[in-house]
Amino acid sequence: MVKRTIQFSSLGKITVLGLLSLTLFACGEPEQAKKAPAPAVSVYQIYTEQIGRHREFVARTEAFKEANLRARVEGELIERHFKEGSIVEQGQLLLKIDPAAYEASLAQAKADLASKQSGEQNAIRNLKRAKDLINDGYISQSDFDRLTTEESQAKAAVKAAEAALKKSELDLSYTTITAPFTGHIGKVNYNVGNLVGPTSDVLASLILTDPIYVSFQVEEGLYLNYLQANKNSSSPGEVKIDLSLRLPNDSEYSEKGKLDFADTKIEQGMGTVELRASFANPDGIILPGLFVTLVTESQNKSTMALVPQAAVQANQQGKFVLVVDENNTVKQRHVTLGRRINAMWLVKDGLDAGERVIIEGLQKVRPGVQVQAIEKSVDAVTGTISEQTTSTDSK
Repeated sequence: MVKRTIQFSSLGKITVLGLLSLTLFACGEPEQAKKAPAPAVSVYQIYTEQIGRHREFVARTEAFKEANLRARVEGELIERHFKEGSIVEQGQLLLKIDPAAYEASLAQAKADLASKQSGEQNAIRNLKRAKDLINDGYISQSDFDRLTTEESQAKAAVKAAEAALKKSELDLSYTTITAPFTGHIGKVNYNVGNLVGPTSDVLASLILTDPIYVSFQVEEGLYLNYLQANKNSSSPGEVKIDLSLRLPNDSEYSEKGKLDFADTKIEQGMGTVELRASFANPDGIILPGLFVTLVTESQNKSTMALVPQAAVQANQQGKFVLVVDENNTVKQRHVTLGRRINAMWLVKDGLDAGERVIIEGLQKVRPGVQVQAIEKSVDAVTGTISEQTTSTDSK
């Protein structure tokens, strides 16, 4: 029997090894596919808050105090002692009108008063002498009556001179215009050197904006409900209601307000009544004349869930979220939403506290797949998503 030895060339060895590797790879591929990791998504755990019934009203802001500074006497504007847009203090000198003419009038009024007072004293002395002489028959009754009249006229002349002096003093005081209260002063409409007077336009406006007023209109039916619900309150400020503002840039104002005034009549033809709220404005963020949204919320509250806006999607059936259950399986859940509060939606139906909704990675998953859930926090005001550090961060 002849033994044969099979020898492989180098090229043959490489070919056999390559085929062997391809066979092994083909056999192992399905097993590796089964062990592919689940996609990672960010989830947010739903929590609840006490939320009351609410209404929103279009409102307009008003200054707490406002004064239009005008010239009360005529003259040349010679001084200005403020910077436009700055804060001025109560009593601070703002503008000055040339006082020369009014100083001269005051000096004349003082001299005239002195003359009239001298004449009064002379008339009083003449009448006193006449009283002593008429009893002895040295003067006639007609002369006595004349002296009595002269004394009365002299006294009246003194009173007229005193009134003229006060008017001159008042006119001179009007040449200096001071701040009636502490506040922001606006643009000046007349520069130094201009002639101003009582018929001139407003020289400048002074406003106080802390607190700031917010006026809004309420339908008569709603106002009647308000009166009936708060009939034991002696003033609007005692009404138990939460007030907040949403500014024109769609941000929520940090300060809370309170009702300040309710009008005493219904606006004819409109069927509304005007109400006013006041808000602290220490930083001067709110300016008079802004259109804002006033949000009223009752203090009788209900427990409601909140969901981040980032979790909410929509299809033909309405709004929905993707929920991750206890087995880390994705489920689609349609929800009924209420109003928006900053970066969150109120959930009327469809979600409960403790459930987890996907807020990041929505494009990577579909209902029925398993995921790797990473819990994260959402800032309820800005909507910023961040890593969860404590159990309370999600709120």
